[in-house]
Amino acid sequence: MVLKYAQKLIDLAHPKVMGIVNITPDSFYSESRVSSPKSILKRVETMVAEGVDFLDIGAYSSRPQAVDISVQEEIKRLSEALDLVSKHFPDMPLSVDTFRAPVAMHVVKNYGIGIINDISGGTLDSAMFETIADLDVAYILMHIKGSPQTMQNHCEYTDVVAEVISFLQKRVQQLHILGVHDVLIDPGFGFAKTTKQNFEILRNLHLFSAIQAPLLVGLSRKSMVYKTLNVSPEEALNGTTAVHYAALAGGAKILRVHDVKEAKQTIAIFEAVNNVVM
Repeated sequence: MVLKYAQKLIDLAHPKVMGIVNITPDSFYSESRVSSPKSILKRVETMVAEGVDFLDIGAYSSRPQAVDISVQEEIKRLSEALDLVSKHFPDMPLSVDTFRAPVAMHVVKNYGIGIINDISGGTLDSAMFETIADLDVAYILMHIKGSPQTMQNHCEYTDVVAEVISFLQKRVQQLHILGVHDVLIDPGFGFAKTTKQNFEILRNLHLFSAIQAPLLVGLSRKSMVYKTLNVSPEEALNGTTAVHYAALAGGAKILRVHDVKEAKQTIAIFEAVNNVVM
């Protein structure tokens, strides 16, 4: 479980934390939205101080019914943020959250980004896989059906766990054929899945080890948590910690989160319970 980032190797034997930086006006969790240079730097500074291992910067909201923006607008938003972050935190491993090949090309060529986080698993841009191969960067492959605008109309499965695993397995194989070997898999909690289906996947997360790729989960403050607890996303931190612990027990190697300190503490407790030597 080693991930190549640029010319460095990152050991995933101990779970890592990826901090979410949303350069969007409409992400589902209002407190995660940042846009001004001051607010971006403040958020990143806090995450770095709390021990974040990666930052995942996104400029296109993927919440249900999200507003579509142009490639040019996405690049503009990302460039403004990456100018700041790369200048002030040059050694921080960065991921960019995009499903568009031209955006991936721009941020890797201009900012040396080492990870592309594609919520569509290559389904929304047919050029993405070949672009990733050409760029020689790590790739986060997530499961979705449809797009952010339509995904909640595509929640029908015969066996959600088996179908998500099959999707990820087939696309990992496609990437390997193209020479892309630094692939992380993400089941896509909340993307074209009901709350019941999300928890079914969480209960069976250990089965994803069959794919033989590091497992990343994005559970932070999602609707499966706050709807179950009948609270708002702003009140869902405790529930998020609970599902993070369950994900670690299921084999998750990276937690993609809004709240870095609490995620790091969850990992520490999980490793203490399981007598993992640090």
